[in-house]
Amino acid sequence: MALSNAQYDEIMRGYQERQLSNRHLTQKRQEALYAQIPSLKEIDDQIAQISVESARRMLDGDSSALASLKANLAGLRAQKAALLASNGYDESYLEPVFTCADCKDTGYINGTKCHCFKQEIINVVYSQSNIKNILAKENFSTFSYEYYSDTDRNPTTNLSSLDTVRLAVEKCQHFINDFDNKPKNLLFYGETGVGKTFLSNCVAKELLERGNSVIYFTAFQLFDILSKGVFDRDADAIAAHQNIFDCDLLIIDDLGTELSNSFTTSQLFLIVNERILRQKSTIISSNLKPLDILEMYSERTYSRLTSNYTIINLFGDDIRIKKRQKH
Repeated sequence: MALSNAQYDEIMRGYQERQLSNRHLTQKRQEALYAQIPSLKEIDDQIAQISVESARRMLDGDSSALASLKANLAGLRAQKAALLASNGYDESYLEPVFTCADCKDTGYINGTKCHCFKQEIINVVYSQSNIKNILAKENFSTFSYEYYSDTDRNPTTNLSSLDTVRLAVEKCQHFINDFDNKPKNLLFYGETGVGKTFLSNCVAKELLERGNSVIYFTAFQLFDILSKGVFDRDADAIAAHQNIFDCDLLIIDDLGTELSNSFTTSQLFLIVNERILRQKSTIISSNLKPLDILEMYSERTYSRLTSNYTIINLFGDDIRIKKRQKH
């Protein structure tokens, strides 16, 4: 969607800060290695000197200068790589550091917005700039099975709460690993505090780190934006519709907590159906059981969800309460 000048400037300042920070990191690495391995600096000085001399020769019309330069550089770079390896460093250790290697922290690739720039737009426009802070705390590395019982069982599946969440994590990993091959969708349902939002965030973090665009909304936030576009003709809200339909992953959290009416019913079907048609993935979490979704929304929505979503029922004690009791 369109950015205001202030929003665009905010994003570009972020890229400039990354560039400066990463250049500083590269310089610090270089200085530390030069101090540790003095001969490394000698090789880099030779590379610089030979490059300058060869440029002068080429300007003077020496046709053999380029071939000589390539041969000399290849030899010196091989020496440098061997020297780094013998001291326990990868050959790429001294290469420039980039937060996004695709656009090299410029935000653009051949004049087109990079995937990281598109996510920055999402973060700014949808007030999701704090999503990285949330995902730093809620991800697979911080996910714990200790809050799930190995004795409480689901009478339908005969799986324990622990076995159920282990299977859910496996399905999430498969969802992530196969994300680019064929669009898939997840529906988490269960009581409050059983890990539905946490698992959604785990998936979001992995896909963000792979360069996919992710938008997170609670159901209330989502329908509020949509209503502003339809009823208030809010320009930003209208423009937001496109990203809601086109982002790589849309997460709708706490479906069923919004005020339910004919508008939310029709809009949910529109989003679910349109994203299926556009082959875009969606994750929905809800306290509602599938049959409750059928009753609260519509048969059409229920049909799309049951036909196109992997449905995961989590159950167990409220983890938030368990954590508070533990601390």
